[in-house]
Amino acid sequence: MNPTAPAASASTSTSMVVNCVAYRSTGRRIGDVDIDAISEVLEEPDTFVWVGLHEPDETLLLKLQEEFNLHDLAIEDAQAAHQRTKIEAYGDSLFIVVQTAQLTGGHIAFGETHIFLGPRYLITVRHGASLSYAPARRSCEHIPELLALGPSYGLYSVLDFIVDNLLPIVRDFREELQELEQDIFAESFNRDTVRRLYDMQRDLMTLRLAVSPLQDVISQLVRLHPQLIPDELRVYFRDVHDHVTRVNDSINAMREMLSAAISVNLSLVTFGQNEVMKKLAGWAAMLAAPTLVTSWYGMNFQHMPELDKPWSYPLIIGVVACLVGGIYIGLKRAKWL
Repeated sequence: MNPTAPAASASTSTSMVVNCVAYRSTGRRIGDVDIDAISEVLEEPDTFVWVGLHEPDETLLLKLQEEFNLHDLAIEDAQAAHQRTKIEAYGDSLFIVVQTAQLTGGHIAFGETHIFLGPRYLITVRHGASLSYAPARRSCEHIPELLALGPSYGLYSVLDFIVDNLLPIVRDFREELQELEQDIFAESFNRDTVRRLYDMQRDLMTLRLAVSPLQDVISQLVRLHPQLIPDELRVYFRDVHDHVTRVNDSINAMREMLSAAISVNLSLVTFGQNEVMKKLAGWAAMLAAPTLVTSWYGMNFQHMPELDKPWSYPLIIGVVACLVGGIYIGLKRAKWL
């Protein structure tokens, strides 16, 4: 075996192979290995391999299937890249699908990570919006005594990395909602504000559908699969489960806040429209009184009350003024004006 061989062979695109690293059972890094040399690494006792891929093609996946003896159905799912969050057991290996998310341009972009876990290998396959798991791998290498527990510690680091990147998304949405509060409570209607609140609520709904099933997946890792998950690592997976629960609770709370914000905004808009309608109705009532009186005296009848008196015109003006003034005072007390 040549541990310093390039990370991918000439026939394999380096853009698809992010890393392919061999480790000793002590948790110490051996070095980068060629995809074609994986079988040679696994022939040596007390070694395991961690492979990271980004949107691999069918040829590369079939090559990995040959090297690690992966199940056909798991390879088919990894190639399709449109799977729900789940965990499947195939003999002494696990196939895990996790939804990932990134905040780009104020909207959440979603992706998938497919994970193959075996006694001597860990394979991560990223599709769509997803950060590189190189930081998680470096973190494991800095704690070789835990990495000595096997590839399952790498699985913990990857899942923890995914979950830790979800909470800032909810936090950014909460900060944006606080910035929108001034527009929410504004007297004038702003269609863009309501549209943004709706978009945030839609993105959080999709994020909740991705996060909620992850609780069941990690719960299985905490309780089951003793052949792959040592008892020493179960406390770490319980910690990830707590983080997922926290993220899920934060998403639910944020969705309720957004629903309340939309309801408050629409209620304030409706209240403002009602106030305008009340004022218009009040002014219309004041205009109706003189219109009624003058319409009577605009009819061409020969006998009209006080028509032949010299003080008739000032009297009618006074009556109209009293009627309008009385209506104004009544509407003012009723707070319609």
